[in-house]
Amino acid sequence: MVKTNAMRLLEQANVNFTTIEYEVDEANLSGTHVAEQTGQPVEQVFKTLVTKGEKKGYMVFCIPVAEELNLKKAANIVGDKKIELIPVKDLLSLTGYIRGGCSPVGMKKKFPTYIDETAILFDEIIISAGVRGCQMVVNREQIVNYLEAELADFVM
Repeated sequence: MVKTNAMRLLEQANVNFTTIEYEVDEANLSGTHVAEQTGQPVEQVFKTLVTKGEKKGYMVFCIPVAEELNLKKAANIVGDKKIELIPVKDLLSLTGYIRGGCSPVGMKKKFPTYIDETAILFDEIIISAGVRGCQMVVNREQIVNYLEAELADFVM
C-alpha cells in the first residue's frame, strides 16, 4: 500500500493508526459497502462530507457511513442560515481528494471539522486514508484533537 499524505501527517503528529485495505468497486463507492468489505461495524466507519455555508464557507462533517447529514441541524450547529454539500466535481480541486477517498486529514486547506457525536461510543473510529481502497483505524480522542474537531449531533 502506498503511504498517503493523510498517513504521513498523522505519523508526524504521533497519532496512532492502523490501515485496512479493501477491494475498490467502482460501481459501488458507498461507505456501507466499504464497511461490509472490511468487516467493520457501519456505526464505526465514518465518511467525510464537505459542505459550504452561506456565511461560514467550507466545512467538513464526518458521519457514520449509513447515516445522512441533516443540513438544517448542521447549519444550526455551525451558526449558519443554510449549508449545502459541495458538488462532487468540486471535491478534488477543493480538498485534493476524490469521491470515495476523501479524508478529513490532509485536505489542501484546514476547514472547520465536525464529527458526529456517536464517535464517543468507540475508542477508535475508521476514516478514509485519503485514497480509495484504504481506511485508517484511528484513536477517537487523538483524531478529534488533531483535527480540532467538534463533536455534535447532525445526522437525520
